[in-house]
Amino acid sequence: MKLGELKTAGHLPTLIAAFLYFDFSFMVWTMLGPLATEIAESLAKHGIFLDPNQKATLLAIPILSGAIFRIVLGFLVDTIRPKKTAIIAQLIVIASLFYTFFRGENITYHELLAVAFGLGFAGASFAVALPQAGQWYPPRLQGLVLGLAGAGNIGVVIDYIFAPKIAEIWGWPAVFLVGGILSTIILITYIVMAKDAPESVYKVRKKKLSDYAKLLKDKDTWWFSLFYAVSFGGFVGFANYMKVYLMNVYRPEMAEIGLRLLNESNVKVIAGYFGALCIFAGAMLRPVGGAIADKMGGVKSLYIFFGAVAFLAFFNAFFVNNFYLAIVVLFLIMAFLGMANGAVFQLVPQRFGKDMGIMTGIVGCAGGLGGTALVKTLGWSKAAFGNYSVGFIIFGSIVLLAIVGITLVKTRWRTTWGLTAGGKI
Repeated sequence: MKLGELKTAGHLPTLIAAFLYFDFSFMVWTMLGPLATEIAESLAKHGIFLDPNQKATLLAIPILSGAIFRIVLGFLVDTIRPKKTAIIAQLIVIASLFYTFFRGENITYHELLAVAFGLGFAGASFAVALPQAGQWYPPRLQGLVLGLAGAGNIGVVIDYIFAPKIAEIWGWPAVFLVGGILSTIILITYIVMAKDAPESVYKVRKKKLSDYAKLLKDKDTWWFSLFYAVSFGGFVGFANYMKVYLMNVYRPEMAEIGLRLLNESNVKVIAGYFGALCIFAGAMLRPVGGAIADKMGGVKSLYIFFGAVAFLAFFNAFFVNNFYLAIVVLFLIMAFLGMANGAVFQLVPQRFGKDMGIMTGIVGCAGGLGGTALVKTLGWSKAAFGNYSVGFIIFGSIVLLAIVGITLVKTRWRTTWGLTAGGKI
């Protein structure tokens, strides 16, 4: 397979537009994560003090609403087509960003929860970008194409690199101003570049609510939802909570490193840099995971990726108490989760190719719910036990459950729909 096929076998401008749309939407969706400490300190100045559970709730709300809206946008993709759906969602996101900027440091915690809910439309862009790109390409390229479109996850890396520094210089509300301006530019770019696949390439089947019920009766829908709740849920959960985790566990070490190596005294900025390093691995390796799955099969790939994540999660819970080792472990966890994301979506279009809009919404929703659960689990672990070990143990156990699930379905998949899927199972 050559990358040149992306130009001849489909519509490359739409693939690029889908990537940009999802990239910057993901950046906006996870914006609260790298700003959590700054926002908490700002609220404290006004007498509002957030405990670990309240911080976790603030970070979990956009993931939860994004999960819900993925189903809504997935339905709209198959009803009014991807491009119109993306424009509507992006306008809501832009309004949320500018509202936060103009309220500034006078914003209340409950207002922030409402804004976080609105930012869920940015996370729901997944249910638009992937089908729009995938509809242009044949089954044999789905792993790579959806991996590339989904690599928009790198937007959260941009957050962690730049958001803390912008907040340090101009205040955290300025980050929302920058986000609003960039989101507006991306919307214009998307409108110009993106095209819905014509009927000759992809025949639209307008969906009814009963179609959701029909798919929810299919047990494979639930298996894919479990696998994506682990892979993407793990990725977005750790991505959102990464800075809080590093600040709570390794603040002294990061302060020393900042002064000694980077000439940076703001430990929140240092946490952003290390968070970006770890998240970068998962974002960039998603298309690699899709390409690996194209070559060796999604099932075998998920065995490898999930197995590595489970081992690393337990290792971190029981043995890691050194900052440098922790960064290596987190980097690898995010890397394997990112590749697992690509592997799951190498399989989904082969099983549900005619229902990709709805299935992307359903499975994407499961991913968001998984991320919400992980953030709340980590917050609960810290509040209840004073550390995150229990949170990592619970996550590692759920990954093992997913591995058991793969074992239960692999033979049936390979001997039924996998025989005519058009790609390697």
